[in-house]
Amino acid sequence: MRLLHTSDWHLGRSFHGVGMLDAQRAFVDQLVDVVRERAVDVVLIAGDVYDRALPGVDVVGLLDDALVRLTGAGAKVVLTSGNHDSAIRLGFASRLLERGGVHLRTRLAELDTPLLLPLADCTDEDSGPVLAIYGIPWLEPRLVAGQLGVETASHFEVTRAATELIRADIAVRSESRTVHSVVLAHTFASGGISSDSERDLSIGGVGAVPLDLFDGFSYTALGHLHGRQSLSPGVRYSGSPLAYSFSEAKHRKGGWLIDLDASGVTDVTEVLWEAPRELAVLRGKLDELLEDKEFGWAEVAYCQITLTDPQRPSHAMERLRARFPDTLVLGFDPDGGAATAKISYSSRLARAGDDLSICCGFLEHVRGRSADTAESAVLAEALEAVRLEGVSR
Repeated sequence: MRLLHTSDWHLGRSFHGVGMLDAQRAFVDQLVDVVRERAVDVVLIAGDVYDRALPGVDVVGLLDDALVRLTGAGAKVVLTSGNHDSAIRLGFASRLLERGGVHLRTRLAELDTPLLLPLADCTDEDSGPVLAIYGIPWLEPRLVAGQLGVETASHFEVTRAATELIRADIAVRSESRTVHSVVLAHTFASGGISSDSERDLSIGGVGAVPLDLFDGFSYTALGHLHGRQSLSPGVRYSGSPLAYSFSEAKHRKGGWLIDLDASGVTDVTEVLWEAPRELAVLRGKLDELLEDKEFGWAEVAYCQITLTDPQRPSHAMERLRARFPDTLVLGFDPDGGAATAKISYSSRLARAGDDLSICCGFLEHVRGRSADTAESAVLAEALEAVRLEGVSR
């Protein structure tokens, strides 16, 4: 039996204003190819299938196409809802979809109802070793604490209650056969490394759940964090298939292939996704970035650029895009700027002399660059016009 662990597709998401639907279609193409070429039996999607609760029609169409192609390639799909999904909408027609090999786990009542798959040929279907795949949908503590019978509405308590229900179901099934278990969960587990594009869950320990909540399961397929990582041999994040923030520029996107037999998990290996565009995080003075051949590779990348010129260059974005057409984020962090930053505007105002100095000082304060000769002339002309108007009254 071979499983492919994915999560956080975020279908419909944009990247700093750039639509990602074509890139997401390309990911689905790669996914289907891997399912065929690597003989994947089950594709796991651990939450955040969509990027928003009300996805667009074209986005819903992409998921529909993906599910049809994956099942057509011979794989079953087990899919749970994440914090970006609407569990009710995503779970629509779940019983009907199950007949076609798509198993949705978006309802609280279904978290201890597994998909059962035999792990060995056996004449008695009820006695051979079996793989039980459970899906824990995104649990909003304030909404589900009462239903799970916990008094404290916290991520830890509701996740603990959910995993206890699953363990209880495994214990009952294990009385008559060997049960190996895979659990999907969309959560922030202690030890995971976050990136800027995850939202809604607290980080830094607040809102995180301890890793030992997943002890005893054969494999835990986590979703929510966008970097592929292993918290332990049996607890892993697949990460998102595409980069959704520049903090993910160094990520190598992929998933995990999990092999099982009657003895349990035998191997976990990485599978990598081809990135549609590279991400470039560049820093330096404007002229250096425009002239240095070292940055040639970034000319076809999505770019986040921080300029370190002592003064903010004029028309910086236009000049950068002449070489780096897909500059999406531009920031300024001038060399020696720390000392300048300590000077408040009120201090600048106190040091100013005449009205022209005040206006030029304000311009420098808000944009980080002194007024040039032409700008100073325009300001002087405006001030003179105001002075003459006052005199005429």
